[in-house]
Amino acid sequence: MGAAMVVNSAGMAGSSAGSRGTEIDRDAQLMLQVREGDMSCFSVLVDRHRAPVIHFVYRMVQDQAVAEELAQEVFVRIYRARESYEPSAKFTTWMFRIASHLALNWIRDHKGERGKESLDQEIVEGASRQVVDREANVEQRMLREVRLAEVRRAIQLLPEKQRAAVLMHKYEEMDYSQIARTLECSEPALKSLLFRAYETLRSRLAHLSGGRRNS
Repeated sequence: MGAAMVVNSAGMAGSSAGSRGTEIDRDAQLMLQVREGDMSCFSVLVDRHRAPVIHFVYRMVQDQAVAEELAQEVFVRIYRARESYEPSAKFTTWMFRIASHLALNWIRDHKGERGKESLDQEIVEGASRQVVDREANVEQRMLREVRLAEVRRAIQLLPEKQRAAVLMHKYEEMDYSQIARTLECSEPALKSLLFRAYETLRSRLAHLSGGRRNS
C-alpha cells in the first residue's frame, strides 16, 4: 500500500536511454538503500524511471491508461522485492523485464479487445499537432502522421516477444545483452528474434520506401 502511494505521488521526470546507461551505478546504490529501508531513495528511482517505463509499456499495449497502471505495478513489484534485491544485473534490465512480462501478460489476456481505438487516438493526436504547428505544410505533416501510424501498426502486429525486442532495441536503445537478460533468452536467440522481426517489418513497410509515381 505504501509503495502504491509513493508511485502515485512520483513525478513524470525520466532520463534518456543514453543517460540511464551511464547512471546505472547510481540506480543500484539507490536500490540497495531501498533494501535497507530508505523510502526516499525509492521515490528517486520512481521519479527517474517512471516516464520511460510508461512509454515502453504504452508502445506495447497502445493504451495510455493501461500503460500508467502497469507502470505503477512495475514499481510496486520492485518495492516488494526490495529485501531480496542483489545488483547482479543492471537495474534497468530488471525493471524492463518486469515491465515486459506485465505488458505481455496484459496483451495475451486482452487479445481482440483493442483495434480501432488506438489508431483513432493516433489520428486525433496527429490532427491536434497539425493545428498547433501553423508553420508546417499540412500535406507533409499528414503524410508523416500516416507513415508513423503505419510503422506503429506494423510493430503492433509483430508477435509479442518480437515486438518487445524491437521496442527495447529501437526505442530504448538497450544493448543485446541487456535485452537478452530482460527477455530471458540467449544473445544468439535474441539476434535471430530481431532478424525475423526486422525482416517482417521491412516486408510490411516496403511500400513506404518506394518512389513516388504520382505527381
